[in-house]
Amino acid sequence: MDLSVIVPLYNERENVNPLYSAIVNAVTPLGVDYEILFIDDGSTDTTFDNACALAAQDPKLRVIKFRKNYGQTAAMAAGINLARGKILVTMDGDLQNDPADIPEFLKTIDEGYDIVVGWRHNRQDKLVTRKIPSKIANWLVGIVTGVPIKDNGCSLKAFRADLIRNIPLYSEMHRFIPAMTSLAGARLMEIKVRHHARKHGVSKYGLNRIYKVLLDLLVIKTIVSFAAQPLLWFSLLALPAAVISSTTLYISVYDVLAHSLEFSVPIAGVGVLFGALTFILLLSGILCELVYKTGNINLGKLSFLTLEKFQPKRNV
Repeated sequence: MDLSVIVPLYNERENVNPLYSAIVNAVTPLGVDYEILFIDDGSTDTTFDNACALAAQDPKLRVIKFRKNYGQTAAMAAGINLARGKILVTMDGDLQNDPADIPEFLKTIDEGYDIVVGWRHNRQDKLVTRKIPSKIANWLVGIVTGVPIKDNGCSLKAFRADLIRNIPLYSEMHRFIPAMTSLAGARLMEIKVRHHARKHGVSKYGLNRIYKVLLDLLVIKTIVSFAAQPLLWFSLLALPAAVISSTTLYISVYDVLAHSLEFSVPIAGVGVLFGALTFILLLSGILCELVYKTGNINLGKLSFLTLEKFQPKRNV
């Protein structure tokens, strides 16, 4: 199959039908073999029922349901693992992303790029709660990861399937896919896309997600910096602790032997504590080195443990 369009949905009952029609209208003229995957992320309204009604009429539409709400990243990871297309396109289910941009993504992929990222250059969202925090977050991500993407939060992206399936996705990591793929030397392009104001439903994002993004950013920085040589970096972290431990223990022993002073338990205790920290950091480095050399864990596949499969007539 040439193309899979993956759309996470959460309480988007009024958007399901027009979104499906917009995707079909955008993709059908391309003449490619395609499928559409709607991932219902534990909706509490009729989103799943509406999607099932569409899937019963169109074999190109597949519907997957989560038993409860696990978040957009988990839904995307499930869709990526279940998709059968060589090229995967992800987008939001709120009709703010425009399916009419999909042909431009495929054209850019055909030019030799591995990942194409959408840039909402004229974003139709609230200034204080959405646009300003997004600009700050994108600036931080660019500084920390070295991947200067203008809009990491845009869900409208296209990937080569064989590349994106090797990228672990969890927490809010869908925002950092460009940074994660930079580890594999992916060829990346960012293009301008249309963005519409939300007409139906309510936004699922707000300022409460900022702390999650910051924590994930620390994780990404650690992965990007330490991935290839974890033992080296843990050794560098352990070096100051080793110096402090050696110095304090030397002072304690030297005072007793050279000056016959009373043994200083507090100073020696500090030396022992920093010595233990040095030992733990080195062991952590060795463990990470073993995982890097011999391990192969794809966290994205863990999302299958939460799936409840649905089979409307001919579709799964």
